[in-house]
Amino acid sequence: MKNFMRQPLRKPQANGDTLSMPSMNRTLVIMAKAPRVGSVKTRLAVNLSTQQAAELYGCFLNDTIALAQSLHQIEIAIMCPASDVEELSRAVAEEVRIVPQTGQGLAAGLDSVFANFTSPAHQLVIAFNSDSPHLPASVLQGAFNSLETYDLVVGPTHDGGYYLVGAKASRPGLFASDGMGTASAFERLLKRARTMKLSVRLTDPFYDVDIAEDLGKLADELRLAPARAPQTAAWLKGWRRGAARLRATAGDQ
Repeated sequence: MKNFMRQPLRKPQANGDTLSMPSMNRTLVIMAKAPRVGSVKTRLAVNLSTQQAAELYGCFLNDTIALAQSLHQIEIAIMCPASDVEELSRAVAEEVRIVPQTGQGLAAGLDSVFANFTSPAHQLVIAFNSDSPHLPASVLQGAFNSLETYDLVVGPTHDGGYYLVGAKASRPGLFASDGMGTASAFERLLKRARTMKLSVRLTDPFYDVDIAEDLGKLADELRLAPARAPQTAAWLKGWRRGAARLRATAGDQ
C-alpha cells in the first residue's frame, strides 16, 4: 500500500461551510475498517483492482477524519472490528481514539457505538460512515443540533441505506442485521424507531460510494471542488490519468 496511508493527518481547512453552536457533549464516531487489500470497497472491482480499492478507501478514511476535525469542539472516535484495531492505528492519526466493536457486522457495530459513547450526561452521539468524505460539514453540524430536540437523527442515502445515525441513548433492538446493507435498511430502521415511539429527524439525502456509478459521480464532483476531500481528489485524479493512458495505448494497438 502506498506510503501516504501512514502519513499523519494535517490540520484540515474548513470546507466552505459555516460551523456554529460548538458543544463538548458531542461525539462523532466514524464506522471504519482497516484499509486491507481485498476486504474494502469490493463492489468497485469492476473499475478498480483490490489494491486500488484499498488505497482509495484509505483516502476516504483520512478525508473523513479531516472532515470530522473541521467541526469545532466535537470529540472524534473510530469504531471498527476488533481484528482491525492494530492496522487502523497505523493508518490514521494517532490522536484519534480507535474502539473495537462488540460482535460482528454493521448492526453490532452501531449497537456498540451507542452503548459505548452515550451517557446520562446528555451526550449526543453520531455514527458516520467512512464512504462519504465529501459530505458538507454543515450537514454533520445540523445533525448534532437536531439531536438536542429529537431522539434520533438519520441521514438517508439514495440507495435505501443511511450514511449517518445519531442518538443520545442506547436503544437495544434499534439496529438489526436483517436488511442491513440493502435497499430497505433505511425503511426498516424507521419502522423500528416508530415501534419504539422515537422522534426522528432526517438530514438531507446524500450518497456513499459503493458502486461504479457512485465513483464516477464522486470523481466529477471532486474534479470541480477538490478541497471537499483532498486526499481522495488527488488519488482519483491520478487514477483517471492512468486510465486515460491505458485507453490511449490500447487505441494505438
